[in-house]
Amino acid sequence: MTEIAYTRQGDYNLPNLTLPEQPKVELGMYAQMRRRFLKEHHKILYYNLLTKCKLIESLYETEQTALKMENDLIRQMAQDQGVTEQLKAQDQLSWVRKMNNIRQAAREIVMDKVIYTV
Repeated sequence: MTEIAYTRQGDYNLPNLTLPEQPKVELGMYAQMRRRFLKEHHKILYYNLLTKCKLIESLYETEQTALKMENDLIRQMAQDQGVTEQLKAQDQLSWVRKMNNIRQAAREIVMDKVIYTV
């Protein structure tokens, strides 16, 4: 068993505790939104994940789930609305406008179903 070192802070001896190293993972837009949401609205869950060293893993899984859902939704919505490569070749401005609307709608759905839920 390792001995715990203490630091004196005023009248108190506080233990020198550190968290183990966590893997370095690039967290994207959805993971950052999820972290902010948990930290501001669900502090207990946020700090439980943080102290158990599962926060980064959870955020990474959320990011992957959100990206997959977004891509699937965009593909399905584009197919349903008839936004094809043929439209892109014929009227590029219309295609861009429709794809931007589809992408934004998909992001709102992902944020509602994945990011802002507990």
